[in-house]
Amino acid sequence: MESSKNIVFLGMMGSGKSTLGLLLSKKLKKNFIDVDTYIENELGKKISTLFKEKGERFFREYEEKTTLKILQKKNIIISVGGGAFLNKKIRSEVLKNHLSFWLKWNSEILVNRIKSNPKRPIAFNATKNELFDMIKKRSNFYSKAMYKINCNYHTKTEIIKKILKIYEDNKIKN
Repeated sequence: MESSKNIVFLGMMGSGKSTLGLLLSKKLKKNFIDVDTYIENELGKKISTLFKEKGERFFREYEEKTTLKILQKKNIIISVGGGAFLNKKIRSEVLKNHLSFWLKWNSEILVNRIKSNPKRPIAFNATKNELFDMIKKRSNFYSKAMYKINCNYHTKTEIIKKILKIYEDNKIKN
């Protein structure tokens, strides 16, 4: 019997949520939604622009409404924004009704991944210490995920295999 639970990827920016979500969606022949991309397409602006023009509060409220709406869909793979899981309503919905995977990286590796990506202007201007602090704070929330996937020194293929094994085991249980 096919599980109708959504698979939700959590983690910091740069953790591979979008890339791995798309790869997994192809393997499982399921639809994939990256919430950040969805919001950017819906509003016609990059998230960094929304932060600058309308502020973080506007973005977080819009992110909450949009994420909760997407989570109501069935049998899809979702990548939520790096800060979305800090939201109590989103976190509660994900933990109660979905299979959640935290893509966990060593902080040093993650900071290097974030700093090397010029598409992340907010993080690009942050110091390494500020990023380490953000990772530490957010990890307290991400650690509540149903499954923790250690991504250090693993290829995308190896990470997807780990997730597929957990997913298949979960289907058998349901």
